[in-house]
Amino acid sequence: MNLVEKINKLKKEKKAIVLAHYYQTADIQDMADFVGDSLALAQKAKESDAEIIVFAGVHFMAETAKALNPNSKVLLPDLEAGCSLAESAPADKFREFKNQYPDHKVVSYINCTAELKTMTDVVCTSSNALQIVESFDKDQKIIFAPDKNLGGYINKISGREMVLWDGTCEVHDILEAERIVQMKIDNPDALLVAHPECAPPVLELADYVGSTSGILNFTLTSDVKKFIVATESGILHKMRNDSPDKEFMIVPSDETCSCNDCPYMKLITMEKIYDCLLNESNQIELSDDVITKSLAPIERMLEISKKNNII
Repeated sequence: MNLVEKINKLKKEKKAIVLAHYYQTADIQDMADFVGDSLALAQKAKESDAEIIVFAGVHFMAETAKALNPNSKVLLPDLEAGCSLAESAPADKFREFKNQYPDHKVVSYINCTAELKTMTDVVCTSSNALQIVESFDKDQKIIFAPDKNLGGYINKISGREMVLWDGTCEVHDILEAERIVQMKIDNPDALLVAHPECAPPVLELADYVGSTSGILNFTLTSDVKKFIVATESGILHKMRNDSPDKEFMIVPSDETCSCNDCPYMKLITMEKIYDCLLNESNQIELSDDVITKSLAPIERMLEISKKNNII
């Protein structure tokens, strides 16, 4: 048997599923039981009755799945698959920061640790951040953490003045407006689509700003045939499958035109998925207290998303 067949055999034997993010490599996306962005993966994890969930993503995503399924084994094929954004907001430092604003509610982007979520009123993703923020009264003061670019973008389109934690995603924040301007000059018939984790100058240039699923839907339904894509390169696999008649150009991360890959996401491989499922290794463990306290704001997010028909 090849590796995919071996994984599928183990999934059947162990009543397991593989959830994968769009930033995973093409072979993993093709093998997974479900592929989605952070919101869709959280929704799928909540629905799952699998005994084992193998998460082809990064640590905070696996923690979210564990909080939503405390009785299931949640496995992360490589425990070093972290997140620069989550790591930019250590829980102890954030606690000190939060204490400076006692009358503020906390909205935390899902790209944070489970411990930080315990200090959160509502979690959000880039798909539902605006609706989550607007679920609060206009006069309610808010702290938004940990991504200052997403928080700043929501401030701009909502008219809020949320206090922002100073964190960024190294994959998106590195993208430079100057390079994008040149790509737009060279490709005047292309639209620029950008993830809101990008820096403000990039978002100012964008024809569309949205979550991973939002970008995918926009490029799928648009009549335009060429797109400049300012996000992680793994998204191209789904784009090209959905729209083989269209051209997609990823914004490079440096002057060598390197693909804009998340080094953490790309730690996950088919071999590691097989090994962790075979040995049921690399389990995500959370205390009962952390599960209870982090689950509450995640559940609030899912409720608001359902109410607003955000999928």
